[in-house]
Amino acid sequence: MKKEIPSPVIAVLSEYIPILQTHATLDNLFMYAGAPGDPPEESKPAKTQIWLRRINQESDNPLNILGKLIECYIELPLENEEKDFFGVNIPNKRKEFKDKLELILNRCNLNYVNGGFVSDGGASPSKSLSDLIKTRDIPAIESEFNRSLEKVNTEPREAVSAACNILESVFKIYIDDEGLTKPTKQDLQNVWKVVRADLGFNPKLVQDDDLKKVLSGIFSIVDGIGAFRTHASSAHGEGRKLYNLKPRHARLAIHSAHTLVMFILETWDDKRS
Repeated sequence: MKKEIPSPVIAVLSEYIPILQTHATLDNLFMYAGAPGDPPEESKPAKTQIWLRRINQESDNPLNILGKLIECYIELPLENEEKDFFGVNIPNKRKEFKDKLELILNRCNLNYVNGGFVSDGGASPSKSLSDLIKTRDIPAIESEFNRSLEKVNTEPREAVSAACNILESVFKIYIDDEGLTKPTKQDLQNVWKVVRADLGFNPKLVQDDDLKKVLSGIFSIVDGIGAFRTHASSAHGEGRKLYNLKPRHARLAIHSAHTLVMFILETWDDKRS
């Protein structure tokens, strides 16, 4: 089931894009993004709204087109926030638009990924991890994080592969930074064994029964995502059994991986402090 551009997002775009674009540049923007059909013969606000609703009706993946439409507004550097005109401060409409756009995307549980991608895989665990990644110099994790969200709707097999790679990357970085002995075979399960032992993730050592269940669940998440990548992702060839992988399956793997990575990084910080 395709994810349409939410009405609140359409409202914000219809309010600001006509202010920032001429008729000609507005047409070029929508054609660049891959919007279907010819430009509507209407005023700029009406044209923008009609074209956005047409995208929802006729496009297979409206969020892909949305990402290209807002790419320049999200990624290009802004000028000074305000301009002085005969002693009167004139608000910067581009900055106002960017701030409101980011707010409404967040409210609609959408996540913008650099390069012109909008994903509905950015629920709470992913957003929290995104914020945490920004405070660290870990490009390998950031790259796989972005890939998992970019591909969740269009290529769920790729997204599952990226979700597993995030786990592997975190475990290997932890082993390197803590100076631990690397396992002979550096696959997901073996690097995970080294990390969980060093962080003390052993249900047998925990007295609280409920926490034991949670820790046991963490082990199952790693096992499950690793098996998921092996059998259903793009990381390996298909056998006789063909998995009918849907975006919802990919989102489950992504959110599980992101939640676990958050817990690993926070536990690591706590250990260091």
